[in-house]
Amino acid sequence: MIHIYNHEDVVCVEGIVKRRGRDSSLYVFLTDGMLIDTGPKMIEESLIPFYQSSAFESVVLTHSHEDHVGTAAWIENNLNVPIYIHDRGVAFCSQQADYPEYRQLTWGIREPFHAHPLKKSFHSRTLDWKVLETPGHAHDHIALIHEKTGRLFAGDLFLGIKTKVILREESIPTLMSSIRLVLSHDFQALYCAHAGYIANGKAMLQKKLDHLENLTGEILLLHGRGMSADEINRTLFPMNLPIVEASEGEFDSIHIVTSVLAGYEQHESIC
Repeated sequence: MIHIYNHEDVVCVEGIVKRRGRDSSLYVFLTDGMLIDTGPKMIEESLIPFYQSSAFESVVLTHSHEDHVGTAAWIENNLNVPIYIHDRGVAFCSQQADYPEYRQLTWGIREPFHAHPLKKSFHSRTLDWKVLETPGHAHDHIALIHEKTGRLFAGDLFLGIKTKVILREESIPTLMSSIRLVLSHDFQALYCAHAGYIANGKAMLQKKLDHLENLTGEILLLHGRGMSADEINRTLFPMNLPIVEASEGEFDSIHIVTSVLAGYEQHESIC
């Protein structure tokens, strides 16, 4: 199921997926002849009529996670529209998908496709966009920004103000650096792949950074008192969220703690 609405000159396509017993939203955006992300394979049948009735000359992917690239193969095979992603994601996308079964059941199994590497800027139909490298959530994550119109397509950079669990490979210190980079640019509206259109996007992204900085401070304070990573995790994240068990620990709050401590130890070794 999809819902389509407009904000400014952006078509927002909201896909609804049943995830762990509740509805989850995943957005595809279309502006100035450029499609941003392609959603998960699970909603491909709903997206095909939209693709067939819409005019776009390019696809830009914010990163290679399956909920963002799931219908890219259909676009390549049926519309012959060029697809772009950070060069770190090109080879991965051309290979057969390899991710855990719970994610396959949630998002579907994406098919291999061919993508071109993004450069530091991208030209859509009439606009030039800055391509900002924003790793942390994914190693190949990028954000698209057009400062004159004040628009930011943020992929999974925002998601929400408070972070409760992250993937095992994510890094909170790297994510904070990416957010600081984005905040150094001029924008207002933020288009998030899961939260949709956020009019006061810059203020909300700043709130997320403030939260992560405060959380980092708490983790390092407890670490300085001699607490182990597990003890810190139980203190700061006492709730046992269902996603932890469902993902067999791939998503867990402990990864927040360990990534902060790893970043601290790396900083100390450099200093």
